[in-house]
Amino acid sequence: MLMHNPPHPGEVIKELCLEPLDLSVTEAAQSLGVSRKTLSSIINGKAGISPEMAVRLSIVFNTSSESWLNQQSHYDLWQAEQHRGGLRLKPLPALHGQFTPNDAKEVLA
Repeated sequence: MLMHNPPHPGEVIKELCLEPLDLSVTEAAQSLGVSRKTLSSIINGKAGISPEMAVRLSIVFNTSSESWLNQQSHYDLWQAEQHRGGLRLKPLPALHGQFTPNDAKEVLA
């Protein structure tokens, strides 16, 4: 189940990482090894967290990279779901035994 209107991960970085440590965006960007512009774009919700940035955040702020990617995924999916009604798509008919969700699990295992 999706969280209702999850915050952009940039808000989380600002409120839970930068503010408690009294870090400026410039200081945090230097610690993360990225430009101030890159970090500012994330904090302002104009860019998302890439897997590489998730690893950097996990190292610098002693968190898990998975948690950062999960936050980004939840945010992105919630945003996409807001436009679901505008997508003029029709479900395909059932594939009658040709492919099941369990087949996908086996392929991914």
